[in-house]
Amino acid sequence: MNNLDKIVSLAKRRGFVFQNSQIYGGVAGIFDYGPLGVEMVNNIKKLWWQDMVHSRANVVGIDGSIITHPKVWKASGHISHFTDPLVDCRDCKKRFRPDDLKAGRCPECGGKVGKPRKFNILVETGLGVIEGKKDTYYLRGEACQNIYLNYDNVLRSTRQKIPFGIAQIGKAFRNEITPKHFLYRQREFEQWDLQFFVNPREAKKWFQYWKEERMAWYKNLINNPKRIRFHKHTDKELAHYAKVAYDIEFKTSFAGWQEWEGVHWRGDWDLSRHGQFSGHDFTYQDPDTGEKFLPWIVETSGGVDRTVLYLLEDAYTEEKIDQKIRVVLKLAPKIAPIKIAVFPLLANKKELVELAKGVFDQLNKKFVVDWDDNGNIGKRYRRQDEIGTPWCLTIDYDTLKNQTVTVRDRNTMAQERVAIDQLIDYFSDKLND
Repeated sequence: MNNLDKIVSLAKRRGFVFQNSQIYGGVAGIFDYGPLGVEMVNNIKKLWWQDMVHSRANVVGIDGSIITHPKVWKASGHISHFTDPLVDCRDCKKRFRPDDLKAGRCPECGGKVGKPRKFNILVETGLGVIEGKKDTYYLRGEACQNIYLNYDNVLRSTRQKIPFGIAQIGKAFRNEITPKHFLYRQREFEQWDLQFFVNPREAKKWFQYWKEERMAWYKNLINNPKRIRFHKHTDKELAHYAKVAYDIEFKTSFAGWQEWEGVHWRGDWDLSRHGQFSGHDFTYQDPDTGEKFLPWIVETSGGVDRTVLYLLEDAYTEEKIDQKIRVVLKLAPKIAPIKIAVFPLLANKKELVELAKGVFDQLNKKFVVDWDDNGNIGKRYRRQDEIGTPWCLTIDYDTLKNQTVTVRDRNTMAQERVAIDQLIDYFSDKLND
């Protein structure tokens, strides 16, 4: 069953994702994150950074700029190779990717289309203060080029030595012909990249290592591991820079198996090309053996926005309970935008509200907590289930007597009483499971 329309509706209705510039008709392929969406994105990026950078002595991070010297994209091959095929409809004059055609005809008007031709998808911009004499620059088409440009800077300013990696999370831009599937194919998006520099003799070992590491990380985020797999690129699918490439793929409900993250054996393409175009020598000398070589690169590169989409898809669940449908996002607690919702049983009972606010203030110093006193408890549970809140906490009349609260689990709907003075330890243990 295709759940994409339901996910898009939920994302807008509950404040995960909004269409950019919606009041003006929107901009295709560009979206804004709402109050819940930005929390979820930050949680995901924090987990990635913790795993890729903070937990590894041989990986450091950078944050590169969006605009680089124009020669960067000549050296990288993007100006000559960064193209998509497109076809023009002879009737409505619109452009489409060949894989969007229906029975070889325009997907919108049914008209005849011309032959496919190449279309460069780098996004141009102009820099300069004199009108008409601005220089052509490009918004970066991928985030990783900044890493190659700063490879020597990082090597000289840190105590790293090969093998080591440089990680980055950052925006990229592509003039996609047909943005589609919500957050899947966009014109402005965010990537996370690791470029791991190795001795060519050890490239195969490190390529296999990062394949396994990245697959394990993604499997740890989702509920159904059967929805994730490896796909090896054929010779026709290989990018111009890759010697070997695998995609980690996710089985979507709307388009079948789709790429989640690429793991690429890039060889020496990047440093050799930038060396050729800049005149800079990237030769590395091993401080222990004296061996000289041009480092090879193993890359892992994935989409932050695509990860949000796939995690929403994986988590979206409809359950029939008492002849009613319960919609619940079964997000991993570390990813969920809100960890705990605090309810006073009745919003018009001062003693319950005051005690609930005290509990809220106590928990809010440690966790992201939501206050909800609108409607009956059942409606509040349904709201929190739909946004993926793992635990709901209710202050009731028994709380006034014994200082315990009702904690309800999102997935199982099971409830238990927990003492107020034990709540921080209780939820900390839950989040660290």
